[in-house]
Amino acid sequence: MAKIRLPNEWQPRPYQRAAWDYLERGGKHAELIWCRRAGKDETALHRTAVASFERIGTYWHMLPMAAQARKAIWNAVNPRTGKKRIDEAFPEAIRRKKNDQEMYIEFVNGSTWQVLGSDNYNAMVGAPPVGIVYSEWALSNPASKAYLRPIIAENNGWQIFITTPRGKNHAHTTYQGAKSDPDAFAQILTAVDTGQYDAEKLIKLRAEYVRDFGEAMGNALFDQEFMCSFESPILGAVYAREIRDAAQRVMRVPYDPSKPVHIFWDLGRADKTAIWFAQLGPFEYRVIDYLEGVGKHIGEYIPDLQAKRYVFGDCWLPHDANNELLASQRTVAQQLRDAGFKVRTVPKTSIDTRIEAARLMFPLIYFDEQKCAVGLDALNNYRYAVDEETKQFSTEPLHDWASHAADAFGYMAIALREPKPQKLQQPKNPRTMINPGRIAPGYWM
Repeated sequence: MAKIRLPNEWQPRPYQRAAWDYLERGGKHAELIWCRRAGKDETALHRTAVASFERIGTYWHMLPMAAQARKAIWNAVNPRTGKKRIDEAFPEAIRRKKNDQEMYIEFVNGSTWQVLGSDNYNAMVGAPPVGIVYSEWALSNPASKAYLRPIIAENNGWQIFITTPRGKNHAHTTYQGAKSDPDAFAQILTAVDTGQYDAEKLIKLRAEYVRDFGEAMGNALFDQEFMCSFESPILGAVYAREIRDAAQRVMRVPYDPSKPVHIFWDLGRADKTAIWFAQLGPFEYRVIDYLEGVGKHIGEYIPDLQAKRYVFGDCWLPHDANNELLASQRTVAQQLRDAGFKVRTVPKTSIDTRIEAARLMFPLIYFDEQKCAVGLDALNNYRYAVDEETKQFSTEPLHDWASHAADAFGYMAIALREPKPQKLQQPKNPRTMINPGRIAPGYWM
């Protein structure tokens, strides 16, 4: 039987050595913000191969979406060698079984490794993992970490987060957290740090980005991908300007017991349900809370709502809530009415209409910085996809982990929008107005 030395025919490059040494010493939490083509997945795969024979257990390599996993990892070919990356990291001699459909490998010592999507984290079955790689973490569902972290902690396992930045979203938050943790490893490696490209090549690459995307966006993308800048906006972000302008209105926004709390839903089936909580002030909206869940039926949300001890006003549901069933014989609207909620439905509208209404509403909103943090992260990551060949944006935003919070937010904007006046009453140049909810002047702060 052939002897295999792990890592298999591979050694970390000089700039990868610090991270590799940390993990080899038994490090449990690494945040690797490395530039494009710096070998993030390659390093993680080889480290997982070694770990699988240091400790028998279950190991996962997670992409943002399950649909990406096959192309990005399972079938990915190393352009320098012409070999599949999984064959390089996990040679056949160390495998007992391979399942192509499940993208699953069992090793001869009993450890297992699988490629998965963080968009479906709550549906994963089998033994709990002892090691997880979050690839493209900045684009992944941050709820996956919150869900899996207790499992990793209980198993004394490890987590590696690898990504290039996508604005100051959850990846920036976890990187900053690791920087302040003496037991964690946090590192930013730019294209200058790695030495992969000389100055002339970097100048040429920047020029190509500017040519393809225009000066502002091209420079921002180059800085994001090669300089690992968290300052660059997320490409295609729907509410980039609105969230930037709202920065001073993200603060502590306390619940006012004298005013009802209106709730606005986006309903999921197998995926996420999202709920925003808002109170109406004089010429403003106070968004005081946000709640989301995955794979739960409506009956499971009712105790969560009641536990908040708010005085509820209107309960706004999507237009199809009277038809939609979530693991029940009664409609969503019926279940909530039976629980005592005053149910109303948002009229059917297009995504573009909801986005425009939300943009008009944004300047009037104050967000609670703690209770709305998860929802705001989703709004920040709500984006149009970009075709890598044509450089064109998709006609509708990407449907991923961020879209549910954004849809509920859009329904809120439609529900609170000022009704259009009768045709005879319309001025010559009508403008869409936001219903302030009160006519008295003044501010709550």
